[in-house]
Amino acid sequence: MTKVYVTSVALERLGVEAIALPFFQGERNLTGPAVEIDRRLKGQIGSLLRLGDFKGEPLEIGIIYTFGALPAPRVVLVGLGERAKFTPEAARQAAGTLARRLRAWKLKNLGMAVPQVDELTAVGRAVAEGLVLGYYRFRKYLTKEKEGEDLLKDIALYAAPGDAGAVEEGVRLGQLLARATNYVRDLGNQPGNVMVPEAIAAEAQKLAGKNGISVEVLDQKKIADQRMGGLLAVNQGSERPPRFIVLELNRGRKLDTVVIVGKAITFDSGGISIKPAADMHKMKFDMAGGGAVLGIMQAAAELKLPLHLVGLVPAAENLPSGRAYKPGDILTMHSGRTVEITNTDAEGRLILADALSYAARYQPKAMVDLATLTGAVVVALGTEAVGVLGNDPGLVETMRRAGEASGERAWPLPLWDEYRELLKSDVADLKNAGNRDAGTIQGAIFLKEFVGEAPWVHLDIAGTAWADKDLPYAPKGGTGAGVRLVTQFLIEWLEEQRSAKRTAAGDGKPAVPKGAPARPAAPASKAAKSKPSKSKSAKKRR
Repeated sequence: MTKVYVTSVALERLGVEAIALPFFQGERNLTGPAVEIDRRLKGQIGSLLRLGDFKGEPLEIGIIYTFGALPAPRVVLVGLGERAKFTPEAARQAAGTLARRLRAWKLKNLGMAVPQVDELTAVGRAVAEGLVLGYYRFRKYLTKEKEGEDLLKDIALYAAPGDAGAVEEGVRLGQLLARATNYVRDLGNQPGNVMVPEAIAAEAQKLAGKNGISVEVLDQKKIADQRMGGLLAVNQGSERPPRFIVLELNRGRKLDTVVIVGKAITFDSGGISIKPAADMHKMKFDMAGGGAVLGIMQAAAELKLPLHLVGLVPAAENLPSGRAYKPGDILTMHSGRTVEITNTDAEGRLILADALSYAARYQPKAMVDLATLTGAVVVALGTEAVGVLGNDPGLVETMRRAGEASGERAWPLPLWDEYRELLKSDVADLKNAGNRDAGTIQGAIFLKEFVGEAPWVHLDIAGTAWADKDLPYAPKGGTGAGVRLVTQFLIEWLEEQRSAKRTAAGDGKPAVPKGAPARPAAPASKAAKSKPSKSKSAKKRR
C-alpha cells in the first residue's frame, strides 16, 4: 500500500529513486526546491525550459538523469498547464499521470514538491488522491503477476515549513478518500461469478467489523416479510438469493440522519428484455452504486463525521429464466404502490424504489441515492459528469459544489412534474419505463414517487462508474465513482447545518459562505517529518 506523507526536508537530500517537480506552462523562472536542484544539475532544468524541450503542458512528463549529482538518480518534470487555468483537478490529473509512469518504471519511492499556489490544502488533497488513484491496478486474476504486488511504497510531498500544516490537512483527507475509492474499484472489477449478492453482503459485514459500523443483512425471507416486491421480482430469474444490506454509523446517537442508497445489481443481463451481447460482460459493474455506499461508509467512519449515516444496499442479479419477471407483470412495491413492468432492463429503479421507501423509517434530513441507472445519462453528459436530479434545489446545488471540490463533476437535470406523464399506466399506479424521451429524467421521476417528503438527490453514475480507456488517475474498468463526491457532499452538508444552527442561535458568527471549504475531523497522523529518512526509501503518508 502506497503511503504519502509531508516533509520539509530538502528534496535534494532525500534518498529516493526519483524527485518530481511541478511546472506551469510558459514559466521559466525557477522557484522553491527547483532552484537548488537545478544548481546541482548544472542548469539542466533551466536549459530544458528555455529551449522548449519541456513546456509544462498539461500532463507533460520530462525526465533528467542526475548521474550522482543528487542522491536521487532521476528528476521528473511534471506539467500543470497554464497557471491562470489551474485548479486542484489539474494537480490531481498531473499526479495521476505521474503515478502511472512510476508504475511503468517500477519505482519504490518518490519525493515530490507540492505546486506553489494559494489553495495548499485543496492541492495537497488533490496530489495525494491523484498519486494513489493513478497507481491503482486490478491484477487479482492475472496469473503472471503476483497478487497485490505494489512496488511504490512511499511518497514524500515537500512543503515549506510554514505551509506543511495546510498541505498535511489535505493529504490526510485525499489519501483516505483515495483508499476508499480503490476499495470500491476492487469490488466493481470483480467478475459477476464472484461478486454475487451474498458476496457484497459479506463485504459489508467485514467493513462493519473493521470500522465500528453496525450492519444487518436481510435474506430473501426477511425481504419478503418487508414486501419488497421490486427487489424480489428483479432477482427471481436468478438461482442466487437477493440481499438487502443495512449499514449504520453512529447508531443510537442524537445526530442528524442522512441515508445513502446504492443500486447493487451484481450482474445485469437485462432479464427478458435482454441486452445486446456486445459489452454485456461489463454489466458486472452495475453494482457500482452499492459498492460506493460501502466506500462512503468507510470514509465517513474514518473521518469520524458527526452524522447518523445509514447506508442501504439492495443487491440482486437480473437474469432471464423460466421464473424471471416479464414485461406486462404488475408488482406491488414496499410502499404499497403498484408498478406495471414495460421493460425488465429498467430494473435498477425497482430495487432502489423499495430501498428509498424503506429509508422513510429513519426520518432522514437528507437522502442520496447512487445508481448506474440509465444509458441516457451518457447521451446527455458523456463520461465527464454525474447526472444530478432531486426534489430539493438546495441539496442539488450542494451536490454540484461537492462535484467541483472533489473532481467528480456533477451536473443538474430538471425534474419537472410534466415528465410524470411519461410513466402513466392504464393498469397500475405507474409503469417502470416509458418511451425513449428523457430517459435519465424518467428514471429519477420514477424514484421520486417513492421518496416521500425527505429532501433527496439522485446521482446517475452510469457514465462515470466505468472507464473504457485509461484516464489520468483511473485505469480501464471500475472507477469507484461517487465515493469522493458523496463524502465531500456530506462534509459540506454538515457545515451548512452547523452554519444554519449558529445563525438560528443568534451567536453573531457569520454563516460559512456557499462553497467555502469544510474541515471534517480527520484520523490522527504523525507530525510532518523534519529529518531525512535513514532507510533506502523516504517514508510518506499514503
